[in-house]
Amino acid sequence: MRTLTTQEKKAASILQRDLPLISKPFAAVADDCGLNAGQLIRFLRDLSKNGVLRKIGAILRHQNAGYRKNALVVWSVPPGDEQVAGRAFAALPFVSHCYEREPPFQEKYNLFTMLHAQDNDLSVLIDTMAQLIGNSDYLILESLQEYKKTSPEYF
Repeated sequence: MRTLTTQEKKAASILQRDLPLISKPFAAVADDCGLNAGQLIRFLRDLSKNGVLRKIGAILRHQNAGYRKNALVVWSVPPGDEQVAGRAFAALPFVSHCYEREPPFQEKYNLFTMLHAQDNDLSVLIDTMAQLIGNSDYLILESLQEYKKTSPEYF
């Protein structure tokens, strides 16, 4: 990996924190660093290509958004069906996260979904999901406590 410029280090430092809640957050970050949006995106792609950057993630602070109930629902989806099921689940408005896990949890559950609801009944949502993919082989891992969510800091 090459040595980072001062502007790139500043961009990395800013991106360790919350993005601004505006329509073009990456353009604002780029501007704060003396870059344009294209340069910032190229920098991030370069980091990703070289294995330095794995992902840019969003943290949903669901209580602040009015959601009182949430659960991680893990699904045992047959090989080859993960993409179709994942896309179906990801399109649902109450699913904030949907991802495949390798290796599968308990050697079986390979598709993970995070659900959020404003009321206390997630069972209706889970039943809808099971019907959507024709599969009722799942586990519900309900959140009992929220832990502090932090990102690593390198700069």
